[in-house]
Amino acid sequence: MTAAWRGTLNRWRRWLAHALLHRMVFGETSGGRFLPNTRIAPSTCIEHPNQLVLADHVYIGPFNFIEASGGVTVGEGVQITHHVSIVTHSSHRAQRLLGRAYVAWAGDKPGWVAGPVVIGPYCFIGPHSLIEAGSRLGRGCIVRAGSVLRGDYPAFSVIAGNPAAVLGDSRDADAEWLAERPELRPHYQAWAGGPGDDPR
Repeated sequence: MTAAWRGTLNRWRRWLAHALLHRMVFGETSGGRFLPNTRIAPSTCIEHPNQLVLADHVYIGPFNFIEASGGVTVGEGVQITHHVSIVTHSSHRAQRLLGRAYVAWAGDKPGWVAGPVVIGPYCFIGPHSLIEAGSRLGRGCIVRAGSVLRGDYPAFSVIAGNPAAVLGDSRDADAEWLAERPELRPHYQAWAGGPGDDPR
């Protein structure tokens, strides 16, 4: 097989795999509602999908892991990029404490951590981030790549690190864009705050 032919064959294989297995299509359902503008990549793994509550205009990219047994709520306009993990429980402490007794243990397991995850509207979750059980993000947060979140984060936080910390306010950068394009302010204020609120 010539090199040129192999290149053509591989290009066609990639195209076919993309078209059949990886192509994202608009339209999802959540809680019996049709969400025409929401997209989830086929390569994203969702455990307990009945516990995942989505709003519309959500983008969940490729190769994410969402473990929703304890409840995951994703607000309107959220973007979850790729290789992000969202978990609502952690069993590793309980497994170490109980050893072989873990599987048959009756009642509460010592060391077990669990709690729902809530991601507010128009948050951006950067690649290779982890959002742990019980975390809550207010609207408009930006999570930088590789961050590990545990806890509550106020609206419009810029979040980064392991453990993640609030480093700034996302409205600061938004204000620069709005100064250049003031005609966009009503669209921004529709989700970020009403005309009386200061979106900065």
